[in-house]
This record gives sequence, C-alpha cells and structure tokens, in this order.
Amino acid sequence: MVDLKEEINNKLRGIADPHMGISIVDMGLIKNITVNEAEKTADITITPTNPGCMSVANIATSAKIEAEKVDGIDKAIVTVEGHMMADAINEMVNK
Repeated sequence: MVDLKEEINNKLRGIADPHMGISIVDMGLIKNITVNEAEKTADITITPTNPGCMSVANIATSAKIEAEKVDGIDKAIVTVEGHMMADAINEMVNK
C-alpha cells in the first residue's frame, strides 16, 4: 500500500531553502502533513526559521505544487505558521 504522507514528504525533500541550499524537510520547516485519502487532500504546515523570512511564500507555493504531483492527491492546503504575514501568505498560496 502506498503511504501518501511519505510520498509527499519525499517530494517536499526536493525543495531547498533558497538561502541555505538545504531541503526544507531536513531543516525542519515541515511541521505536519495530514492526508485525507477519501477526499484526496493534503494539509501541510510550514514554520519558517525566521518570522520575517522573505522566501516562505515561494517555499509554501512550491510545497503545494509538489504535493499535488503525488498520485492520489488532488488538492493541497499549505498553512504557514509563525510568520508576521502568515494570513496574507496563506490566502495567496491557497487561493
């Protein structure tokens, strides 16, 4: 059986923080991945290392795109937490 959460995590591992050049998974930015197989959705929570990180919107968008490439996932919702513009970023990424 396919573990969708693991597949998503593997896709996210390919996204590098643009400043550090290290995977966002290895950096610990991915706080949670929840999969609803019946609805074919994934919820991903990202917490940047810095509450003013200028790259988190691009990271969140990349995470959404990569998660939605996984077979069995039609829609990913990415939630950024701990950033001073989290509400605006979440709205933009998930519109």
